[in-house]
Amino acid sequence: MAKKGKGDSTQPKGVRIRNRKAFHDYEILEKLECGLALVGTEVKSLRAGQAKVDEAYARFDGDELFLVGANIALYPQAGEQMQHHPTRKRKLLARRRQLHALKIRVQQKGLTLLPLAIYFHHGWAKCEIGIARGKQNYDKRDSLRKKDQQRDMARAMRQRR
Repeated sequence: MAKKGKGDSTQPKGVRIRNRKAFHDYEILEKLECGLALVGTEVKSLRAGQAKVDEAYARFDGDELFLVGANIALYPQAGEQMQHHPTRKRKLLARRRQLHALKIRVQQKGLTLLPLAIYFHHGWAKCEIGIARGKQNYDKRDSLRKKDQQRDMARAMRQRR
């Protein structure tokens, strides 16, 4: 097997739970990768791909950042006393300077923090959060139109080959 070079994809392999709804309903202005503080059964459920982040958001509680509303399913092989609460508040781990900069940006009018994806990177659970601004209906139609145009162009280029 060949070694991976610098030109290879930096996308982490494995399970990646995406928030597709966020890209449709919001304009993502900036992204940040944070760690997730989890318990054992949550990690096992995430590795099995059993999570939903469509209704989740991130919120500051004092100087700490928490993921609220993410649903990580119960792990069926664990005993009842070992189970976690599926929708509990989970702490997001980032550097103090990054958190301070995020807090300042979010205090601006109309901005919110949304989880875009949850994945594992080098064995650690990561959550990609984005600073987002809500889209109006005409913005959504415009982005759908652009996506259709890109798809048509890609289809035409494939047919030319």
